[in-house]
Formats: sequence, structure tokens, C-alpha cells
Amino acid sequence: MGELALLANVSKRTIDYYTSLGILKAERSKSNYRMYSEQAIYDLKFIDECKKIHLPLDEIKRKLDLNKSQELKSSEVEKHVDEVTKQIQQLRSEISAILPLLDQLEEQQKNDLSKKLTKESSALMQSVLSFTS
Repeated sequence: MGELALLANVSKRTIDYYTSLGILKAERSKSNYRMYSEQAIYDLKFIDECKKIHLPLDEIKRKLDLNKSQELKSSEVEKHVDEVTKQIQQLRSEISAILPLLDQLEEQQKNDLSKKLTKESSALMQSVLSFTS
């Protein structure tokens, strides 16, 4: 668990918590130590990305389970599509609220702010706006 914590840049307590919730899976060694697969690193990074967009842990667990599922049910895929569509709509709403504020900024403030936006995030903002229009 300590190695995983270092590799994923999270605390042991976080790993213990996610394991107790069933979000992370661990095998037990003969001496009863928890052993995590390499997949756990990717799962922790996925969890971190989901937390950045404020998804609740039960939803994160569901997404991880869906990604690992060998049999996809159409209802699960449909629910996932609905959730992503809602997220896109929420982002569109937030972007629409930000755009008029950007127009009110002075040129220097706009330049400072544009440095924070990567090309990818700017393109994503444009895509979200055009996708949901």
C-alpha cells in the first residue's frame, strides 16, 4: 500500500478508504498484506480526475465498475451517455456564464487569464459550446 501511495501521490489513508468502499480492489498475501495490481495506479488517477469535476464517490465507483465490466448492458451505456450529456450541458451553462464576464475584463487581465487556459481547454470549451447548441 505504501508503494502505491507513493506512485499515485495519495496518502495510505486515502487508499485504505477507497479499498473499504470497494472502489479499489486488493488481494491479500499469505501474511495478510494488501497487494494492489498495476491497474490500481490508473484507477487512482481516474478517481482523481473524477473528483476534480466533483463526481461523488459512489458515481466514481460505478464508472470504474462499468469500465471493467466484461458484459455491457445497454441500460448502463445509456445511463452513462445521459450522465455525460448532463455534464456537457452543465459545462456549457458555466462557459456561457463566464463569456460575458471575460468581455468585461481589461486587456491585461484577459492576457493573464488566457495564459492559464491551455489550447486543449480552449478547444474543449468551443467544442462543448458547439456540441450542445
